[in-house]
Amino acid sequence: MPTEVTMQNRRQVTAAALLLGGGLLTPALARAATAPQSLADRFAATLSAGDIDGFSELFADTYVNHQQSAAAPPPANVTPKQATVAFFKARLAAMPDLKVDIEVVVADKDHVAASFVYSGTHKGAYFGVAPTGRALRFTSCDIFRVQDDRIVEHWGMGDIAGVLAQLRA
Repeated sequence: MPTEVTMQNRRQVTAAALLLGGGLLTPALARAATAPQSLADRFAATLSAGDIDGFSELFADTYVNHQQSAAAPPPANVTPKQATVAFFKARLAAMPDLKVDIEVVVADKDHVAASFVYSGTHKGAYFGVAPTGRALRFTSCDIFRVQDDRIVEHWGMGDIAGVLAQLRA
């Protein structure tokens, strides 16, 4: 019986073949058609594994973050890549058991959009709130532009208000 991953891969290859006009789909074309989605998968996997170094490698040095948050402004005198890595490093410190799942993902040749679900136990300070031991669950919707297998641009919205409500409940 095929696994969910196998079925998902079959759907991706079928979709890529349809997008290519039903022509022959070589393995190289199949990889190219799903490369941005692969990046979303690695985004979730590195965070779920607590691998901040692997997470950092997903971003180009020239990365631009178009998302600005008053709740989590970037530190002064750091690059957008450094600010993003620092933000997620703080998230991992606050929730060392962080798990990131993907609800839905849509990709084309150089963009990927994903709805991520984050869950974990609040065991460290987060957004200025001391550890509560509460189980947290929140989402973000993110769009990445991908170039050379790296995230070069990001647009998105995270449910910071929902996180703060759970922390202060």
